Amino acid sequence: MGTLSPFRMFLLFALAQQKVFVAASDVLELGDSDFDDMVAEYETVLVEFFAPWCGHCQQLAPEYETAATKLKGTVSLAKVDCTVNSETCGRFGVNGYPTLKIFRNGEDFAAYDGPRSADGIVSYMKKQAGPSSVPLHNERDLDAFVNHFEASVVGFFSSADSSQMAEFLKASSAMRDSHRFAHTADLSLGLKHGVESEYVMVVLFRPPRLNSKFEDSLVKSEAVSIASLRQFIRDNVFGLCPHLTAENRENMRGRDLLVAYYDVDYLRNIKGTNYWRNRVMKVATQFQSQGLSYAVANRAEFQEELEEEFGLGPSDGGELPLITIRNREGHKYSMQEEFTRDGKSLERFLEDYFAGKLKRQVKSEAAPENNDGPVKVVVADNFEELVNNPSKDVLLEFYAPWCGHCKSLEPKYTELGEQLSANTHIVIAKMDATANDVPPTYDVQGFPTIFFVPAGQKDQPRKYEGGREVNDFLNYLKEVATHPLILGNAREDL
Repeated sequence: MGTLSPFRMFLLFALAQQKVFVAASDVLELGDSDFDDMVAEYETVLVEFFAPWCGHCQQLAPEYETAATKLKGTVSLAKVDCTVNSETCGRFGVNGYPTLKIFRNGEDFAAYDGPRSADGIVSYMKKQAGPSSVPLHNERDLDAFVNHFEASVVGFFSSADSSQMAEFLKASSAMRDSHRFAHTADLSLGLKHGVESEYVMVVLFRPPRLNSKFEDSLVKSEAVSIASLRQFIRDNVFGLCPHLTAENRENMRGRDLLVAYYDVDYLRNIKGTNYWRNRVMKVATQFQSQGLSYAVANRAEFQEELEEEFGLGPSDGGELPLITIRNREGHKYSMQEEFTRDGKSLERFLEDYFAGKLKRQVKSEAAPENNDGPVKVVVADNFEELVNNPSKDVLLEFYAPWCGHCKSLEPKYTELGEQLSANTHIVIAKMDATANDVPPTYDVQGFPTIFFVPAGQKDQPRKYEGGREVNDFLNYLKEVATHPLILGNAREDL
């Protein structure tokens, strides 16, 4: 046997290293042949259904790998490549990428709707492991539980077999994805927190780092049912001015929200972080009844979003907080005046906001000069004119330029537009969701996402879930269109 050349030795070494690297992944790779058997081996497993060409999947990949390593021995993470395992992906209704699902003992338990950063995935999935509510036996257990980075919900009960505790445990199981729960049958543990010995009580402890003279550090309730406890937590968990992170941001959507972005660091500089937060809270108390929520956030964590959504670069504002508002309609505003330590500039900004004097910020491509094609091009600046025209039905595709499914759909969507070009009552349209603000009434989580927006009901867009052949679209529109379709030169009377 001859000796290997230096190049071949290098190549074999590189291949060996690659194999070591692949084998070192803590993410399980599953496919059609082994999915059911492998998933059944784990009490809880998070599965990502992905496509290699998907941009969102590529962004998620390193976060997912890091989370899998941090969760090793606690919860397993797995992935399925849907481009080569279509049977499994089809069986679980995967029609966009990435799709994440939680499986328990081999069964599809729930869709994963948590954060997609490594730390967020870890935090979310740790709540899926172990009991939904932690039993507390003494004061030391209680102090250790509530001394946490997140809010803590603790139920104090008179006995372990009480109906109230049973209700509380049901509620904790239903909400374990979002909140931390604990319980005790020793009412005396709550005495120093104002829990009276003869009453069952639930106490929400805010994170100690967020303690402030502007609000109580805990809130009490007698709510134990799922509905009442959910409402109690929703009303109180964030307090006057919470710490917004990539992990909790989804829970804060759907509200009018002002955020102060600066060097928020609750690990190394609690005092400095709360210096600016207290100034925001002082002003916020003056406008507390106006329906606006407030938060502070680490600027570096959200810098990409600040640039993309508000045009605020790394050097804007220096070390002072940057202030933005995004309301539930998706309208965006940013404070142009420098943040002053006495809070007066923030006061003026809020006064102008509530008086309707601020100019909105809109991310939009330029509207095309010629928009006479079979598929109309929608951008944020012409959305109102084209999509919200009350006299027209609109079929609107949200796409991303890099999306493989979108590219496959394009010729069929164009043909659809051509077949309906004689119809003056319906518009076939598309919008680049990566380059334009998407109104919040449109839930776009993957690409392409298609909505039918009926005439006269522009506040009620309907997500299209049908096939993606031309005839699939035509058959759907025949059923839902406000007026009979006109196909080419022939009217389609139904």
